[in-house]
Amino acid sequence: MRALTDAEPVPYWLDRPDRPDPLPPLSGTRDADLAIVGGGYAGLWAALLAKQDDPSTDVVLLEAGTCGWAASGRNAGFCATSLTGGLENGRNRFPDALARLEQLGTENLDAIEAAVSRHGIACDFLRSGELKVATEAYQVSQLAEQAMLAMAYGRTVRLLDSATVRAEVNSPTYLYAAWDRRGTALVDPARLAWGLRRVCLDLGVRIFEHTRVTGLTDDGPAVLLTTAHGRVRAGKAILATNAFPPLLRRLRHFVTPVYDYALMTEPLTGAQLASVGWKKRQGVRDLGNRFHYYRMTEDRRILFGGYEPIHHAGGRMAPALSQRPRSFHTLAQHFFGTFPQLDGVRFSHKWGGAVDACTRYFAFHGTAYSGRVAYAAGFTGLGVSATRFAARVSLDLLSGRRTELVELASVRRGPVPFPPEPARSLGIALTRRSMARADDREGQPDLWLRTMNRLGMG
Repeated sequence: MRALTDAEPVPYWLDRPDRPDPLPPLSGTRDADLAIVGGGYAGLWAALLAKQDDPSTDVVLLEAGTCGWAASGRNAGFCATSLTGGLENGRNRFPDALARLEQLGTENLDAIEAAVSRHGIACDFLRSGELKVATEAYQVSQLAEQAMLAMAYGRTVRLLDSATVRAEVNSPTYLYAAWDRRGTALVDPARLAWGLRRVCLDLGVRIFEHTRVTGLTDDGPAVLLTTAHGRVRAGKAILATNAFPPLLRRLRHFVTPVYDYALMTEPLTGAQLASVGWKKRQGVRDLGNRFHYYRMTEDRRILFGGYEPIHHAGGRMAPALSQRPRSFHTLAQHFFGTFPQLDGVRFSHKWGGAVDACTRYFAFHGTAYSGRVAYAAGFTGLGVSATRFAARVSLDLLSGRRTELVELASVRRGPVPFPPEPARSLGIALTRRSMARADDREGQPDLWLRTMNRLGMG
């Protein structure tokens, strides 16, 4: 409780004096070749790639808040190669395509690294990899199996015993670890979004902030996007609104918002930092169904989040839901359990945000309005890198060409839909309870979780 007393109720990444000034909202009617709804990573990458494909393309981007203010500025900054919500999930759903999806995921992360360098985006991009840590005895064999699978698909993974992993990051809870050396980069998420915004503006993208799109209609050979004070008529459009209520009614059956929470510490002192180690600044996550993720920032703070995803009845979203004292107290307790040597450290920021969850745990794609509108959604918390890939898929879908990406089984086939309310909220509540029960029973799933797996919703 003392550690949380002075924590600011805002995302650390967005609480910066160097954040860009907002751009004016849309007024009047504009014409464009391509309209993009959403100024997070997916929308910004789509705009950037569209201009790179053809600099003459007239691109308009409409954002309800400011670019990067939602999930893109609130996440932990884990930028991973996986496009399938992890190797095991990908193998279970698309085994024949997984090898190629892994290659595409690596190429995608390489392309993000190259773009950050080429455009001078100062987002603390660090390809330090990720440590998966076993904190319970039963997780040791599970972790070894995961590492073998990763190596079979070309990942560079090093297995670490307790002493070796604690020499990297010193926590008494660590029994074993797998270090994927190249599969994850860390970024400052808000500065990545702001950097992409700057590049888009430099390329001639017209960005309108504080411009909520309220309607999408057919307009002959074009589509018409309606806002409070204006309209955009575009030959093609991309919807990149993720967790927010979609403009296409059909998508409401496939995405639901789930809130995730995180804490950020004050900067560590030299002695505190020495007690933890963490010189290579790897990302870390544990193996529970209710898992924690955490990382060290460039200015020696520790972000600690995850564990307790919260779904509100009816998929409700509201600014007040980004604060949940119970979740913050739980995370603080778990933080000091992980790093007892940091007793006395205080948290400077506490925040939450909505994740666009779908039943297969990674993004799906599609088109509407006779191929003039493309969309991607359902990143389920793994969108920092996957959004760039999704932007490329969306542009390929709009092109009408049968490219390799649009022919992928993971693009052609979508997830199982959620049931309607109130069954949706009840099912999610039962799943959360079963996940907690499995964590208390050495990872063994109960009948509910086994049933969800058989239905393609696990």
